Amino acid sequence: MNSIRNRIQNQVFRVNGLALNEFDISQPPGDPGLFGPDSVIWRVHGDFPAMLCGGISALLLQMLHPSALAGVWDHSNFRQDMLGRLRRTSQFIAVTTFGNRHDASLLIERVKNIHLRVSGVDNYGQPYAASDPRLLTWVHVAETSAFLAAHLRFKNSQLSLGDQDRYYQEAALIAEALGAADVPKSVEAVGRYLQAMRGELRYDERTAEVTRLLREAPAPGWQAKPAMNVMLRSGMALLPDWAQQLSGYRFSPLSRALLDAEMRLLAKTLRWSITRGAYHRAMLRMGRQP
Repeated sequence: MNSIRNRIQNQVFRVNGLALNEFDISQPPGDPGLFGPDSVIWRVHGDFPAMLCGGISALLLQMLHPSALAGVWDHSNFRQDMLGRLRRTSQFIAVTTFGNRHDASLLIERVKNIHLRVSGVDNYGQPYAASDPRLLTWVHVAETSAFLAAHLRFKNSQLSLGDQDRYYQEAALIAEALGAADVPKSVEAVGRYLQAMRGELRYDERTAEVTRLLREAPAPGWQAKPAMNVMLRSGMALLPDWAQQLSGYRFSPLSRALLDAEMRLLAKTLRWSITRGAYHRAMLRMGRQP
């Protein structure tokens, strides 16, 4: 059984940020990082299956904003290296959530400097800059709302409203450190924000290309391809109903229920397999049992 567990875990690590081996989340002992083990963000971001599913949903939602998509389209090689892009995003989330304070701050400053070099004109003739506080807020809210939606659906549907608000308050610290402004910090405020942004969102040929690339992203092994397909479809089904309609994704109540059952089974398998993830390493750093 251990060989099966290790095989699955190693395949997972090939697609997440720990594969980059740049930061050691297990060190130094006792450093709580930006949040510490009693935070809600450690609980939400600590479940890898829900985070991976939520990350796919976040990307699909983020890319509905033409300027957010243009920044990635014009200034990265994600079309040639989708897994590399996912690894770098995963690394940022893992280190800023679970890493020691020095590494988290270092990575935030690195990303801020990268943003300063990313600007242009989007597909609709609108100028954009990755350092724009308003655009940073959109990317952040799309991401955190998707992570929380995945956590509620696949990990803990009983997370209290107070803890959900705490999650948004804690996560906002990272967004604001990156330069985001007027970040919503409660479930109610996030809901209002997403509704207000709907008029700026588009599903066009570029967005369709991102979806195609996600569908065709190479798996770390042939055994992982069916699991990646479940993750992708589950990420689509996590989107708000209006975003699914805009994107042309269709799930009947029955198909969604069957997909949720597949995803929960997959999540159970991944939780059994992953014993050295970022959350586990950070908890041990703090002298706690994961």
